[in-house]
Amino acid sequence: MPALTDASPGPRAQPARRHSQRPAQRIASEAQALQTARELAQDFAQGAAERDRQRILPFDEIERFSHSGLWAIAVPRAYGGIGASWVTVAEVFKIVSAADPSIGQIPQNHFGNLNVIAHAGSEEQKRFFFGEALNGARFGNAGPERNSKHVLDVRTRALLDREAGDGSYLLSGTRFYSTGALYAHWIPSRANDDEGNPLFVYNRYDAPGVRVVDDWSSFGQRTTASGSVVFDRVRVPAAQVLHVKDFLKQPNNIGPVSQLIQAAIDAGIAHAAVQDAIAFVTTRARPYADSGLERASDDPYILRDIGNLKLRLHASDALLERAAQVLDALPEKISFEQMAEASIAVAEAKVLSTELSLLASEKLFELSGSASTLAVHNLDRHWRNARVHTLHDPVRWKYHAVSNHALNGTPPPRHSWS
Repeated sequence: MPALTDASPGPRAQPARRHSQRPAQRIASEAQALQTARELAQDFAQGAAERDRQRILPFDEIERFSHSGLWAIAVPRAYGGIGASWVTVAEVFKIVSAADPSIGQIPQNHFGNLNVIAHAGSEEQKRFFFGEALNGARFGNAGPERNSKHVLDVRTRALLDREAGDGSYLLSGTRFYSTGALYAHWIPSRANDDEGNPLFVYNRYDAPGVRVVDDWSSFGQRTTASGSVVFDRVRVPAAQVLHVKDFLKQPNNIGPVSQLIQAAIDAGIAHAAVQDAIAFVTTRARPYADSGLERASDDPYILRDIGNLKLRLHASDALLERAAQVLDALPEKISFEQMAEASIAVAEAKVLSTELSLLASEKLFELSGSASTLAVHNLDRHWRNARVHTLHDPVRWKYHAVSNHALNGTPPPRHSWS
């Protein structure tokens, strides 16, 4: 998530309310997954504006969302899931994000972590963590440090506890941009070991020394609670540590998958903004006095702009689906060239979903008129959500990646923000 200023308000008290973990329902097919997403989205949309206005954290909605079984659709078939395609995963994120993009964003790191475990976890770790997901556990995230040089600058340390002699680590550090942590049963984090090697460490939210702080104060994506996680000498058993030094040097789909989900969330925001623009123009907007028309929906300039938005929306959806198809077509063992091609396909989708979510959420007001700015409608949440979420990774560098690959054959950087 994007950075906040040093003038941010202080932390709010962490809610004592916690949902107990209970087995999730089982999704049997991708068609059922999509239908379930549509049904949940219809309900989530009802209170989205009010949750945003009052910053009401969606504990009940997240419980319903994960209990539905949708959070486990990426679990491979060999471990009890349906191994859903990335096309379906992206569509689920888009559908839910169109209803409430904060709810849509909260499981992004859950799915990212399931993908990391699938490729970098041991057989024992796969059986355990996939079983947790099937049993309703939610994986959050302890994001990048707030004051580090950049997102890849990891200062959190997991030091081997040599006195214990059982392979466990002691984890210390303060993380920020921790989307999903406040709602999670497991809070994964990146860390470096004694020798500076990268690790993925997995902690229960209630492990001694783990503290989740609700200090997220952004003007958009307000209920993601993407604030701080503090680790104070948290003991992490060896079985909850993924050693990823060698894995990260090999071609993988971690970055493209992460970016695909980001693009799907932005696409959902765009869908919501276009839908609300059409609804307001057809039911509330007045025609401009000079038009001589009875209805705003007959204004030729409005017709042109709505047409432009719809065309771009269809193009965005097509690029998102194409990018997911590229990921689905990757073999189990991929090459660096295939990794680059997947990153480029996702980058193209990310460019259009970013630009369209911002354009649509701004055009909404131009086409709908002054009445659409009234607080009772809270339509500005679309732009605020789009503006905040699209700062996750700058789209200018997506243009750079696409053009540099096309002109010079240069592959994109190999990390989760590319």
